[in-house]
Amino acid sequence: MSRLSIFPDESSAHAANGPMPALESNDPAVIQSELSRRGIGFEQWPAEQGLPEGADQATILQVYADAIARVQCDGGYATVDAIRMTPDHPDRELLRRKFLEEHTHAEDEVRFFVEGCGLFVLHIGSEVLSVLCERGDLMRVPAGTRHWFDMGSQPQFCAVRWFNNPEGWVAQYTGSSIAQRFPRLD
Repeated sequence: MSRLSIFPDESSAHAANGPMPALESNDPAVIQSELSRRGIGFEQWPAEQGLPEGADQATILQVYADAIARVQCDGGYATVDAIRMTPDHPDRELLRRKFLEEHTHAEDEVRFFVEGCGLFVLHIGSEVLSVLCERGDLMRVPAGTRHWFDMGSQPQFCAVRWFNNPEGWVAQYTGSSIAQRFPRLD
C-alpha cells in the first residue's frame, strides 16, 4: 500500500530513534492532495498487465505501450526506458548508493511502478516527504526538486521512466547529507 510520511527537515525534530513524521497516510486521496499542494504529481493507474519473469526492457515497454504513449505525449518526453531491479542484480549496491544521495535533475523525473516498490524522498522547503510507491503509482517530480530514491537492500521493482533529455538519467548532487537522517526502505 502506498504511503506518505511528511517530516520537518530540522534535526531538532528528531526523536532518539529517528525523525517523527508530522503526517502519515496510506489514503491515495490524501497522498495526491498533499503532494499536489507542493507541486508533485501522484496518480494511481491500474497495472493490469503482468510481466513475464525476466522480461527485458523491450518487453516491458511493449506491454505498457499505451500508457507510455499517453505520458510521452502529455509531457513531450524524448526518451522512455524501463528499469528492473532484483535482489540478484549485479549493480544493485552501486545503484542504491547513487540514488540515495540527495540530488536534482534539470528535467522532470517521471516514474510509473509496474512491479514492486521504491521509496521517493523529496526535500521541499523545510519539509521532507517520503513516498512509498508501489505497483500502479505514477510520480511526477518537477525539475530542480531536491530528492533521493531508495530501492532497498534487496530491491524488487520495475519502473517505466520518461526523460526530456535523450541521455536519460542525469543527476546534479547537492552534497547534502540529509538523506542519512531519514528512514530508508528497509
